Amino acid sequence: MDKFLKRIEDAAMKENLPILGPEKGRLLADTVKRYRPNHILEIGTNIGYSSILMSRHFKGRITTVEISPRIAKIAENNFRKAKISDRVTIYVGDALAVIPILQGQFDMLFLDAAKEEYYDYLKLAEPKLTKDAVIVADNAGMFEEQMKDFLDYVRNRYVSFTYDFGYDAVEVSERLTP
Repeated sequence: MDKFLKRIEDAAMKENLPILGPEKGRLLADTVKRYRPNHILEIGTNIGYSSILMSRHFKGRITTVEISPRIAKIAENNFRKAKISDRVTIYVGDALAVIPILQGQFDMLFLDAAKEEYYDYLKLAEPKLTKDAVIVADNAGMFEEQMKDFLDYVRNRYVSFTYDFGYDAVEVSERLTP
């Protein structure tokens, strides 16, 4: 068990901040190990738990977007403590405004922000995704109704798998290469 991630889990619980947590975190880590991305785009940084978790399993870069300046500062501090600041770029603002200005290509998209905007995030990010990119969307069980447009889209245009954890689910979608 990663002691630093455990401290973040404890702090998040104390502050009532929603984070991915260890159970769904194992799926995210396994996905990173399987697809070996070079550059991950994360929408919804929160306090940095998922970024730190992903960074433990690949050597590339993470670009992450957090809407709250206060929470982004906590994440930046956690990135410093985890010694990954040199690999993570954090943008503070609404992802719908930030995604269009991002440069480069991404091999992985991790969504864990406003559930009703997942489809919009994906549509903005798709032109920036590599041909073999993977999309991971948290809360596909708990917020299935709010994510319906996103889930319908990936389930019809991607090879998509739902990982059910009983209390929630994660959707992992692979691009269909032509």
